[in-house]
Amino acid sequence: MIKKVLIVDDEPSVVKLISMMLKASGYETFGANDGYQCIKMAREVAPDLILLDFEMPAGGGVQAFDNLKASTYTSSIPIIFITSFPGEEVKKLIIDLGADAFFPKPFKKKELLLKIKELIGD
Repeated sequence: MIKKVLIVDDEPSVVKLISMMLKASGYETFGANDGYQCIKMAREVAPDLILLDFEMPAGGGVQAFDNLKASTYTSSIPIIFITSFPGEEVKKLIIDLGADAFFPKPFKKKELLLKIKELIGD
């Protein structure tokens, strides 16, 4: 069965780039550009994993994360934060939230794919 990944970033070019990378590795992808769309799409498509930007309009990554984890429909979905704010404070906040992983932008493609495979398989 093909695994589904929801990619959430306010930069459409980032969503497209990650989507192409994941599709080339055999994943089905869906995109959202803000926290509100993230929550809506997560309920609609039931992804196996979510890649979530930290800083976005219309409900940032932390707010979306909190909403996803509070819902019985989406609470078990692994979430990897991807952010251009690689500071230690942000990293600590993300870890304290309980995210499954954290990758600063720009990320290493191979490392991200390995983490995704570790969390949800091929």
